[in-house]
Amino acid sequence: MTSKDTALADPIRLIISDVDGVLSDGRITLDNSGIESKSFHVRDGLGIKLWQRCGFHFAILTARNSQVVKLRAAELGVAMVRQGFSDKLPAAREIMSELGVTPAETCYIGDDLPDLPPMYEVALPVAVGDAAEEVRKAATWTTHANGGQGAVRELVRRILAAKGRWDDCVPRPPAN
Repeated sequence: MTSKDTALADPIRLIISDVDGVLSDGRITLDNSGIESKSFHVRDGLGIKLWQRCGFHFAILTARNSQVVKLRAAELGVAMVRQGFSDKLPAAREIMSELGVTPAETCYIGDDLPDLPPMYEVALPVAVGDAAEEVRKAATWTTHANGGQGAVRELVRRILAAKGRWDDCVPRPPAN
């Protein structure tokens, strides 16, 4: 970790994440009945849980409405979920306000053009590895992992490591 990473990560108390292309690989699968499915990476889920166990907030903000997202958020204990917001900036501001967090204490991770307005608003804008070029240019950090492939876990690890908290999350062998 660099001192710059520490300076950027230290104030962060909230991560707001897009879904399609960040928590999933961006593909939307519909069956013949119109039932939607998405695939989520298990490491992202554990990263979100670890982030929350450390006492920080995690929120989901997506332009689409999906029962799958609602179910996954509930499974991970993510209470702050905003769906159906094509204009994400007002929703991001509402999330921060409700949680009592400022933009200077917020990280936003995205992958595509609708994510740019909230990325411009927060202290730590992050792009997934396969994000649109404009999003990568707007980001302070870009993950090595692509969306749906552990990018959120990578982000959580980087922030917690910069805060000196990652080692608290990693199980250690029992003392002899």
